[in-house]
Amino acid sequence: MKNAFTVDLEDWFCSHNLIGEIKYEDWDKQEGRVTAPTLRLLDLLKKYNRKATFFVLGWVADRYPELIQKVAADGHEIASHGYSHKLLTGITSDFFEEDLLKSVNAIERACGVKPTGYRAPAFTVVNSTKWAFDILKKLGFTYDSSVYPTSVHPDYGIGDAPLSIYSPQNGLTEIPLSCAVLFNRNIPCSGGAYLRFLPYFFYKQLVNSVIKSGRSYIFYTHPWEIDTEIPRIKLPVFKAMRHYTNLASTFGKIERLLQDFEFTSLQDILSEQQTG
Repeated sequence: MKNAFTVDLEDWFCSHNLIGEIKYEDWDKQEGRVTAPTLRLLDLLKKYNRKATFFVLGWVADRYPELIQKVAADGHEIASHGYSHKLLTGITSDFFEEDLLKSVNAIERACGVKPTGYRAPAFTVVNSTKWAFDILKKLGFTYDSSVYPTSVHPDYGIGDAPLSIYSPQNGLTEIPLSCAVLFNRNIPCSGGAYLRFLPYFFYKQLVNSVIKSGRSYIFYTHPWEIDTEIPRIKLPVFKAMRHYTNLASTFGKIERLLQDFEFTSLQDILSEQQTG
């Protein structure tokens, strides 16, 4: 059973935590910092001979085509993270289709790859936005990795979704984010703030429990999570904690994960499943 390393390739100001502070229309006014941490992640993956899936934001692909070309040249899978990082819970299905197609075109312009995998901003394929599956299938996508089978987060999650890879509808494959099951509760452990907040020894136990259950472990991170110099925006206390806590230790924890576990791309996992 293989595990997947994934990167949501967006700049620091694209995060949904900052939606109320930095508008999409003002993104071009911000300090672009995505290149250096992404190259650092690429170097780390190369050091341990690991392949990954990069969910590329179309907005970033249009402005940093050389970076996307570098990711593809290193042999990593290129997938879509949409174009404008609008949460699915706040847009219409028509807007979603336009935004998704715009992202596909931007990624193809940047590196010549047409993505077949998708991840929604902030995992916002939830019960009320399952209409996204039909649109993904219509536009030629083969899999989605947006569903978090948990109920602990205020902005996302489908608490009763399957923990393993499944087909939600129309032949599309869903690769859910990983949760460990403790005391009959689904505990998120796919990365992001969960990795940053928890001590590594405990986090590793959660990962091991996922793998021992016979499931692929799905990990994600963002380039900004290893950038200790990102601008500090005044946020509500809880959001500030969620966004800025332990940035200095993230890179080291990611390296330990790469040392302790085998990782590959999501497409590689699906290929193995189809031929197995």
